[in-house]
Amino acid sequence: MFESLNKRLEEVFKNIRGQGKLTEKNMKESLQEIRMALLEADVNYKVVKGFIADVQEAATGQKVLDAVHPGQMIVKIVHEELVKVMGEKNEPLRMADSPPTILMMVGLQGQGKTTTAGKLAVMLKKKGHRPLLVGADVYRPAAIKQLEVVAGQAGVESFSLGENANPVDTCVMAGGEAQMRNCDVIILDTAGRLHVDAEMMGEVRQIHSAVNPTEILFVANAMQGQDAVNSAKEFHAVLPLTGVILTQMDGDARGGAALSLISVTGCPIKFVGTGEKLDALDAFHPQRLADQILGMGDIVSLVEKAQEVVDQEQALKFQEKARKATWDLEDFLQQMQQVKKMGSLGDLVKKIPGMNKMMPKGMDFDEDELKYAEAIVYSMTPYERRHPKIINGSRRRRIATGSGTSVPDVNHLLKDFQKMKKMIKKMMKGPKGRGPKGRGPQGLGPAGLGF
Repeated sequence: MFESLNKRLEEVFKNIRGQGKLTEKNMKESLQEIRMALLEADVNYKVVKGFIADVQEAATGQKVLDAVHPGQMIVKIVHEELVKVMGEKNEPLRMADSPPTILMMVGLQGQGKTTTAGKLAVMLKKKGHRPLLVGADVYRPAAIKQLEVVAGQAGVESFSLGENANPVDTCVMAGGEAQMRNCDVIILDTAGRLHVDAEMMGEVRQIHSAVNPTEILFVANAMQGQDAVNSAKEFHAVLPLTGVILTQMDGDARGGAALSLISVTGCPIKFVGTGEKLDALDAFHPQRLADQILGMGDIVSLVEKAQEVVDQEQALKFQEKARKATWDLEDFLQQMQQVKKMGSLGDLVKKIPGMNKMMPKGMDFDEDELKYAEAIVYSMTPYERRHPKIINGSRRRRIATGSGTSVPDVNHLLKDFQKMKKMIKKMMKGPKGRGPKGRGPQGLGPAGLGF
């Protein structure tokens, strides 16, 4: 996410840092570049105008002009203003004083409401709640069946009165059903349309009046940019939205919706969808997202994710091997499997500050390649995994045949293994080789991140 904006801003800041002294002229040029970068990222033009004005106001004092590192001061100011635009802090879900908490999902058709309802259910279940997914979309073919499937995958209860029922009645009766099933959170999956219309808005208003939900969450596809922002604005005009969930943030290279929504609607972004799996829903943290936009990584989110899924004992063992440079292909396989649990490999790398600059050239992160890599390593003998240097031409042909791949694929994996080994060895060294950085699960070294 934010890939194109990140690249543009990196160029701008590189030029600023290259200036021996910051003047009003080169500051004006830099602000113009930042303005163009934001507009190209599909950020609302009014938001861009206000943002640039705020940055300019904060940057026009002698404090910045006379700073020892004026370029860094500008980066700091842009970072602070980005955080402000995106809401400054995370807005968690509000829970009812007495159960059940009712979460009403609204939005246009095809934005991912049903899947997002399932993701919310998974997240709440992990926190000890008992969610009930309610199918109130009686218009879209097989919508209720989809909800039941999602509920089954999430391991939570579901309820519906069927495709011929009145959606308002379904939502009202869900309260009694939740009480009978001992569920403390009700998630209402309401119907969407291809566009905002009077019938749709009338129905969601009726549901709102009938059940008085704790939260009304607007679900929008981040890749739609300003269309998503405009839809949220229209909904907010007739419904008291309490939050926004942006889906497909992992596919949004521009980021215009995330940077515009709060300023345009006044509604906080509470969660972002970062993948297709039901555990791919992250809390929206403006500070961390600003870090990512400016290429500073997001180490906090990365460590939090690692603590959820990584086997810390195994990670500590790997760290010790990494220090001694004695790890082999069996360790490589284990680390790949742990990393896969944490999500997209490319996204993980971007969350590590400075990692993009450390990566060897030619090393990519095609997710499908992880599957091939696993097959190749599994096709090796235990001795070959522990001693990869013995893998000669005939062994490579045998491994390729056994894994359903080609000899070049095997060669590619072995080269990547050596590149990764060199990279981790470099990571384990402190500044100018003065000892290891890694400090285990709570540190920022390889063991703490699960690879």
